[in-house]
Amino acid sequence: MKIELHEIRVRELCAGYNDLSIQEEGIVGYGGRLNIRPKYQREFVYDEKKRNAVMDTVWQNFPLNVMYWVKTDGADGIEYELLDGQQRTISICSFIAGEYMMLFDGNLLGFSNMTEEQQNRILDYKLQIYICEGTDEEKLKWFQTINIAGEKLTDQEIRNAIYSGSWVTQAKRRFSKSGCVAYKIGSDYMSGSPIRQDYFEKALKWIGDAQRLTIEQYMAQHQHDTDADQIWQYYQDVIHWVEKLFGRKYKKEMKGVEWGLLYNQYRDTTLTATSIGLEVAYLMQDSDVQKKSGIFHYIFDHDIRHLGIRAFDDNTKREVYERQAGICPICGKHFEIEQMEADHITPWVEGGRTVASNCQMLCRDCNRRKSSK
Repeated sequence: MKIELHEIRVRELCAGYNDLSIQEEGIVGYGGRLNIRPKYQREFVYDEKKRNAVMDTVWQNFPLNVMYWVKTDGADGIEYELLDGQQRTISICSFIAGEYMMLFDGNLLGFSNMTEEQQNRILDYKLQIYICEGTDEEKLKWFQTINIAGEKLTDQEIRNAIYSGSWVTQAKRRFSKSGCVAYKIGSDYMSGSPIRQDYFEKALKWIGDAQRLTIEQYMAQHQHDTDADQIWQYYQDVIHWVEKLFGRKYKKEMKGVEWGLLYNQYRDTTLTATSIGLEVAYLMQDSDVQKKSGIFHYIFDHDIRHLGIRAFDDNTKREVYERQAGICPICGKHFEIEQMEADHITPWVEGGRTVASNCQMLCRDCNRRKSSK
């Protein structure tokens, strides 16, 4: 891995600046040699306050956090891709391009309204740029361990940088833009933001699980594909399966469930939407079920650990301990309360409630033997 620190002036960075994002062609600068917003990157997210703060930092000649570029193979004249610092770079370049105005020393100015001296004050500002080159594995390790400045990249944005290509570009159009089709059909079931790559990452995790691959392995296998139809079809199949079985009634509880993992394991289930609906409704009303989102997994394997069944509180434990006079009803021995554990007399799965009348205090050994039966 080769990493070098360079000083690049604003006038060099902004040379040839061209925003082609509307045509899905990214944003370029540095004489057309730098891809400022590669197609795998997120959209511009700085608000006006942050954008202006960047330019004020430049104006005051204060140090701006370092930025990171990746050396590419030089295809189509592009020699570098911007890994981190996109928001700061676009803030600077778009001001030079006359896209907004702001206050400088109390005066509202755009770049074209400035004197030549004021313009040079900005254009001669020196940026600190780390440029790295190496194998995909080396770059991935570096990106994951360095302390990225500014608006931090997500793990998936880093992966997109490593495995960039036509496949990532096609996948991003479906999974990674505001109002993308993945969001439109799955937002009732998904958590996170498409722009920050949450939808894309989740789909990759799910399809990787189906094929027994890590996200990195799946992306490496498909990096040079001309389309992303496989993962898109898979994602649609998952969403349609969830909608068919569970509907969209419990949107709050359904968000963020690992639907793809459930689909991979239970897509051939014989359960019907009617039977599932009745059980889900019953469990949603059960006050002992503390983790409502776990209901959707419990439906298939009936493992109560998914549900976070409400535990007996300390007052109930003390009440029952005193009622038993500290005697474990199974072994008949006396214990301090700290040596005992609360247990449902009638298990929750058999209709037992988490109330004092259904509680017994058992010594730890007896409780563990009972639980293991």
